[in-house]
Amino acid sequence: MNEPKAVEGIWNDSVAAGFSMASDPLTCSLLRTLAASKASARFLELGSGTGLSTAWILDGMDQSSSLVTVDNDESSIEILTKHLGSDPRLEIVCADGDSFLQSPDDEHYDFIFADTWSGKYRFLDEALELIKPGGLYVIDDMLPQPNWPDGHAAKVEDLINYLDGDCRFHVTKMSWASGIIIATKL
Repeated sequence: MNEPKAVEGIWNDSVAAGFSMASDPLTCSLLRTLAASKASARFLELGSGTGLSTAWILDGMDQSSSLVTVDNDESSIEILTKHLGSDPRLEIVCADGDSFLQSPDDEHYDFIFADTWSGKYRFLDEALELIKPGGLYVIDDMLPQPNWPDGHAAKVEDLINYLDGDCRFHVTKMSWASGIIIATKL
């Protein structure tokens, strides 16, 4: 799969730290491919974790693009910073995703990967408003997962129905990897 150089170190540190919420490698590969389609773009990742998906997004980005990644877990951010913090295209924000999405900011993005509740199940409209026309909104974990809490399947179904009904986007649902949805803003 020709993974980015930082992935092995991030993975080893993630395992050592007991971090078990890493993105699926197939999802990460898709993120890199999609990132490569956006030249001189602004990227947003909600839910950085330890940086596995971040590494793949950065690997697909060109040198004139930038990525803001947001997570509220300081220990996860430490792993991400250790392995990716020297990349000048990357801005690491240790903050609550809900607060980030509610902060008054005029920034808009060409690509948002929402890998946490913020921007996916909470403050979805705020996240969708941040996407530029032609921009991509990508989410994963749309197929049943063993770590889903009781009642989560109904939340997923509601989210899928909401996105399907949003006339601002063309939506594609893929039964691949952990279950991917890609939406393009019209």
